[in-house]
Amino acid sequence: MQDRNPACTYDVDEITHRPKGLAKWTPFALFQISLYFGCCFVGLTTVENVFFSPTTKEITLVIGILGIWRYGWWMTHAVRAWIYGRFVYPSMRDAGRKIWEDGWRPRRLHFMMTTYKEHRDITEKVIRSICREIRDAGVPGTIWLGSGDAYDEELITNLLVREWSDLDIKLHVVRQNQPGKRLAIGLVLRAMSRGDVEDDDLIIFMDGDFILAKNAVGACLPLFKLYPDLQACTTDEEVLCIGPRWIANWLTMRFAQRRLAMQSHSLSGRVLTLTGRMSVFRANHLVKLKFIRLLEADHLEHWLWGKFRFLSGDDKSTWYYMLQSGCRMLYVPDAMGYTVEVIEGSGMDRMVQNFRRWSGNMLRNGTRALALGPGRMPFFIWWCLLDQRVSMWTMLVSPVLAICTSVLYDPFYILGYVVFICITRMLLSLFLFQYSRKVDLSYPFILYFNQLINASVKVYCIFRLSKQRWSNRGDQRAGDGDGLIATLQNWMASYLTLLYVTMLFLGVCLMAGLIEPPSGRMISHVLSLSAAA
Repeated sequence: MQDRNPACTYDVDEITHRPKGLAKWTPFALFQISLYFGCCFVGLTTVENVFFSPTTKEITLVIGILGIWRYGWWMTHAVRAWIYGRFVYPSMRDAGRKIWEDGWRPRRLHFMMTTYKEHRDITEKVIRSICREIRDAGVPGTIWLGSGDAYDEELITNLLVREWSDLDIKLHVVRQNQPGKRLAIGLVLRAMSRGDVEDDDLIIFMDGDFILAKNAVGACLPLFKLYPDLQACTTDEEVLCIGPRWIANWLTMRFAQRRLAMQSHSLSGRVLTLTGRMSVFRANHLVKLKFIRLLEADHLEHWLWGKFRFLSGDDKSTWYYMLQSGCRMLYVPDAMGYTVEVIEGSGMDRMVQNFRRWSGNMLRNGTRALALGPGRMPFFIWWCLLDQRVSMWTMLVSPVLAICTSVLYDPFYILGYVVFICITRMLLSLFLFQYSRKVDLSYPFILYFNQLINASVKVYCIFRLSKQRWSNRGDQRAGDGDGLIATLQNWMASYLTLLYVTMLFLGVCLMAGLIEPPSGRMISHVLSLSAAA
């Protein structure tokens, strides 16, 4: 539950300093990178023989081939992102500006916002940013507030009366009668379907802790006029982290990754998520009962866990609906907003919780999205979904190989592997620096541990899809049942996790020649003993 103490204040000012060119790539930053690679070169020349000795060269070959595949895939995304950001999107933006300058405006803007006992400073900043976007667009606006507490309603009402009484804006408060963000959104959409919402109106989905930057909405609006088949677009994000610095660096690195990936995906006219922080939709789908019911009661039928409902991940449900409906979706890099992350308590616990929530939502929705097949979406997008499932296993291969080789053959091999990781992750970080506010030498290390922890959490979650926890909105939990059936299910999940990890471990060792496969004679001997018994 969020702390709503009015005496608790937070600095949630927008980030205005975004250096580019030499302002980002300063001489000191270039010196740091050069020094970093110099240290790697010293380490590489010191341990170079461990890679190509007669006993380890096959292992090095396997790691190298796997690396070429993964880094080649990364390069593919980088090239596609560059094409979208450098050529495709600028032409969209210019065409959209012409439409706007020629006088086109939407009939009305609808903001669907959910909040629950949010910090006062954050809520006021969010509402001010919404009102500013309505004023700049020059059209009437409506805030549809999905609320779970009178505190938020009174705060927002008083702010609108005090500061924005001259603005053509309406506030519709929809108090939820059951817990959960999904039900809050569903109640608001039902109210919209009965209210003054037309099919071509634009609805902005946003969270109660997301602050819109100037022109965040305005950059999206003309695209819907420009492309009649466009049904949804999602936006760029920055993070305002109130907490430990290492958490802030981790989040900014993830948002840099997100920008690169989103631009690559958008080149195919689809994205892999319509972030619940802030996305813009055409209203024609959102007021349909089919869409509302999916959002309210989205669920999976699982062979082990039975039928279970999704707790969080409403943005993945909206995305899946649009994907299966064949809708065009775009990423708008010019539309910026600020996610406010208040880290209270253990930063590591919050990090693990986020990984479990994000990974669980991805796995639960990725399975059914893959089942749609490449005929229902661009092939590249379908392949990205498949890669999400494969990469969580392949990410674990190289560290397993390095550790096994160090234990069985050469203890210095792990040192060579560390140097290899330092070099490759810095090369990847050089791409991420293009999408971040600054050059930060913590990125290579954060990137590797992010990939490693993320893969491990996905392997854990894939056998426990029903287990969910959401620390916001009252620390909701799902899938933590008790009794005999729940105990047997948990045992089976643990058994499958151990089985698959063991298979990965043995398969990797066999592939690299670290262990010998059992001979036919041994297998026959074991089978004969079993038959005799």
